[in-house]
Amino acid sequence: MNAIDLFAGAGGFSTGATMAGCKVVWAANHWQDAVNTHALNHPGAQHVCQDLHQARWEQVPAHDIMLASPCCQGHSRARGKEDGNPQHDASRSTAWSVVSSAEFHRPYLSVVENVPEFMRWTLFPAWRQAMESMGYCLTPTIVDAADQGAPQHRERLFIVMVRAKHPLVLNLQKREHVPASSFVDFNAGNWQPIEKPGRATATLSRIAAGRRVHGDRFISSYYGNEKGGRSLHRPIGTITTRDRHAIVDGDRMRMLSVQEARAAMGFPTDYKLPENKRTAMHMLGNAVVPLVARDIIQEIARVV
Repeated sequence: MNAIDLFAGAGGFSTGATMAGCKVVWAANHWQDAVNTHALNHPGAQHVCQDLHQARWEQVPAHDIMLASPCCQGHSRARGKEDGNPQHDASRSTAWSVVSSAEFHRPYLSVVENVPEFMRWTLFPAWRQAMESMGYCLTPTIVDAADQGAPQHRERLFIVMVRAKHPLVLNLQKREHVPASSFVDFNAGNWQPIEKPGRATATLSRIAAGRRVHGDRFISSYYGNEKGGRSLHRPIGTITTRDRHAIVDGDRMRMLSVQEARAAMGFPTDYKLPENKRTAMHMLGNAVVPLVARDIIQEIARVV
């Protein structure tokens, strides 16, 4: 199948689609760094850097499946989703690009990824009705990336849409969980003493609580609900757009590296990312987990 990707972050939807046997023929994002990174890893696709509200859909090549990851920040609990916030209202409106693209091209299949709160958006019923008015039947499903073999717990909504009389019935098989220990390298990274001048009291408290539960080696989050840390023998928590996870090893600690975050997201080890860590982590935190995209698209191919 030929695919287009209204992509987010590092381009995990395209990577997963390629793993599933699709040919990605076109990809677009509003962030030039993300477009450049996608082009390095998917050189066979046409690339456009633009606001998709102004997209020229007649210039997009024909395709069998549209992949899309509208901005999630306005829906996410982590960022707030109140109406009346101009930034969040604008980010939510990117979902209408899916409608305008589908209206022009009418691909047989589309898959939209977002946070589960997307379905609680005030305008979601209108958005869904717009897709249904074009003959699409929707199958929403929430998938934890850990269930598809990524060493990360990350729940995301995937809405599979088919232009047919009946929705697709998907039977996504769960895979064995992969622990964080599979990618943490204790011989690499910029380690620092835990006890050092200026270390925040809250950080020391979290580490002390984690040590009581998990011993000398574990993962400690700088924000979120994991106040007692997380065992290395289970998948890591959600990779976000800024540094969140620290690796604790005895009396030393360091933040997760880009290479480790890439592995936690399920990208191939040779996937090229920006040299700047903040930029690379931002892209990874915004990306679709390739292994989830792969399994969903393979399951779609099985049932259509």
